[in-house]
Amino acid sequence: MAKLQITLVRSLIGRNEKQRATVEALGLRKIRQAVVLDDSAAIRGMVNAVSHLVKVEEV
Repeated sequence: MAKLQITLVRSLIGRNEKQRATVEALGLRKIRQAVVLDDSAAIRGMVNAVSHLVKVEEV
C-alpha cells in the first residue's frame, strides 16, 4: 500500500476548531512536523480539508 508523508507548514492560530481537530487527528502538533500514513480515502479526505495548511508527498 502506498504511503503519504504529511507535513504541517502553516500555523493553526486563527483556524476554526474543525481544522484544528483534523490536523490533530492526522497526528501533527508542531510546524514542520511530518508523519507517514497509509494512503486511504479517509486520510485523503482529511488532507483535502486542510490542504492549505499541509504539504503532502508520496513515499
